[in-house]
Amino acid sequence: MNSAKESGATGQLLELLEARYAMRVLWALKDGHAQTFRLLQDSVGSITPNTLNTRLKELREAGLVTHAGEGYLLTPIGGELLKRLGDLQVFAGKWVQSQNKKPRS
Repeated sequence: MNSAKESGATGQLLELLEARYAMRVLWALKDGHAQTFRLLQDSVGSITPNTLNTRLKELREAGLVTHAGEGYLLTPIGGELLKRLGDLQVFAGKWVQSQNKKPRS
């Protein structure tokens, strides 16, 4: 059983990741190559500069993203998070297939 502290930490992380475009920003950085603000904005797609600035600030404060001379990168802990979320991509593929097999009503 999870302790209250672990549940609180999970809640904090989910709150951060639920923010609009937060997951997309992290996902855009998953290949490990630094991205400039403009490139990141193009990678995420349909995000306003203001929203991207806000998400990057939040993700940097959370220690998941950093800014190096060449652009934005995942921190080691941010990379670990994306590794753990990698199973989500496999699951999403299976889920979409199962949705396509459902009879239409």
